[in-house]
Amino acid sequence: DLATGEVVAEAAESRCSDREDCLDLVADVVPRLQSEGKTVVLVGTEDELEGVLAVADEVRPEARTTIERLHARGLDTVMLTGDNERTARAVAEQVGVGDVRAELLPEDKAEAVADIAADRDVAMVGDGVNDAPALAAATVGVAMGAAGTDAAIETADVALLGDDLLKVPYLHRLARKANGVIRQNIFASLAVKAVLAAGAPLGLVPVWLAILVGDMGMSLGVTSNALRLAGVKPEE
Repeated sequence: DLATGEVVAEAAESRCSDREDCLDLVADVVPRLQSEGKTVVLVGTEDELEGVLAVADEVRPEARTTIERLHARGLDTVMLTGDNERTARAVAEQVGVGDVRAELLPEDKAEAVADIAADRDVAMVGDGVNDAPALAAATVGVAMGAAGTDAAIETADVALLGDDLLKVPYLHRLARKANGVIRQNIFASLAVKAVLAAGAPLGLVPVWLAILVGDMGMSLGVTSNALRLAGVKPEE
């Protein structure tokens, strides 16, 4: 989800005679508009083409920075879109996404996510109704909560309350950090419990010390360790 719904319109005359300044919509205008990242709608009657209407999503200001930060964290990015190939590649070039899959229906997006997820974990970020199947197929579905549709939010595993794409790299960093803290707490608890379980029956560890360290001590320890997650702040 790299764009918002701003609309840009451009029209051109289609009646070409012998004029030197005549525009060839199909050969010249349409490819040019698509290369600018616009989706072209043809306008005309049953008999002739009158002009074209170009509709373009305005790329979010933070989109490129978001992609750069994800790449810096060693993550690959793929853009899935229903737009035509030329328009999709123009937008992808603006934001720095190398892998583009265009002209996809909702079920095609879901299949693409499932294909990618066959050998790795995949996080799908979206906000539209068309993104819901792909969000469900991903390892983790992330919905942009502020601008997201109800279908996307209900399907996703995580809903971001804001509409800031920069929260996505932060979410990945926080999740990695939280996963590390959870592992540390589990291993530390098991190690302490094992030592106490072995030492108490042999008289090496007093009962009061086993209770103090194994119960209250470990509770305070794992809680204090988890509080370190409060120091993980979003990047500006």
